[in-house]
Amino acid sequence: MKILYGLLCLVFLIIFHEFGHFIMAKICGVTVEAFSVGFGPVLLHKKIRGTDWRLSLIPLGGYCGMKGEKEFQDSLKAGLDYIKADSDSLYGVHPFKRVLIAFFGPFANFFFAFLCFTVIALTGYSYYSYSSKVTLADEIYPELHSAARDAGIQSGDKIIKINGKAIETFSDIISEIVSKPDEDIKITVLRNEEEMEFLVHSDLDKDTGAGKIGVTADTETLSKYEMARLSFFPALLKGLTESINALKLTVKGIFTLFKGVKLDNAVSGPARVVDMMGSVVKESFSGGFREGLVNTLNFMGFISISLCFMNLLPVPILDGGLILFALIELISRRKLSPKVLYYIQFIGIAFIAFLFILGLTGDVKYFIGNLKK
Repeated sequence: MKILYGLLCLVFLIIFHEFGHFIMAKICGVTVEAFSVGFGPVLLHKKIRGTDWRLSLIPLGGYCGMKGEKEFQDSLKAGLDYIKADSDSLYGVHPFKRVLIAFFGPFANFFFAFLCFTVIALTGYSYYSYSSKVTLADEIYPELHSAARDAGIQSGDKIIKINGKAIETFSDIISEIVSKPDEDIKITVLRNEEEMEFLVHSDLDKDTGAGKIGVTADTETLSKYEMARLSFFPALLKGLTESINALKLTVKGIFTLFKGVKLDNAVSGPARVVDMMGSVVKESFSGGFREGLVNTLNFMGFISISLCFMNLLPVPILDGGLILFALIELISRRKLSPKVLYYIQFIGIAFIAFLFILGLTGDVKYFIGNLKK
């Protein structure tokens, strides 16, 4: 069942993305010829107001088929040096409208994440965590490096601030450190009722891309913590803040990949995402509705932000590529040559193929590793 749960969640996120394109295409006067849930052979369809609404065989996402998406190829075959397009087609509208149409797919994902984090803030939740009192990891696992020890932190110290941000639990420590690999971090601890500050240079976990400082939790301090429900407007602000922070973390995570991280471990393919998402849904709801709702929305929010950012990359065949070409056309006030668009798309196809192979390799290793456990 967890595969089904994960698949439903992922398909929903992709359809939400495509619906963003659909809405803006309609606003900008572009004819949407088809909107499909799923790919491949069409199982069911019905035409409503000029759009063929479809349910297709392969449940791995969906698409919003706009009129004229391939007009540059037709113009190339006709030997034209410009894209011949109808006024209600994608390449027939003003370049700024094309920017809006391409942008609203990723924006829909950002908006969905905002809704997820807002609902979490409105719902509130409880969780278990250890206190921020730490034990140096190399005292338990001698083979590990402890950057915290190098900086002067000792077992029994209680971390109360990281880069000026207040810390209450060990979960707070993890969430702050994991996003700061290979960085100098100011850590304030409480030792014998005295505040002391240390500069710790975090390590980079090359398997995951995460930051670590070589500390573990004091396992005798497990307690239940409550995140109180917020009223409507503070929850909206919290949702926006969390969405922006998630986007920052995603961008930072992409740059971390260039620091020697093992890409096949750090980059997840669709199979691994579906498996993880399904596991979150199944295991979280087994602990109660509120816990299940919060954990599922939190995970879906982060995946949605990842989809938002990835689609904004200025790569041909992605939304970011269409935005880039439209902006070039807008600034230069000249239509791009269909030949240029055609050959540039090969770069995008190669990039997507590289990511697909990388994700597939990582997925295979991930599932083989799980089978051996």
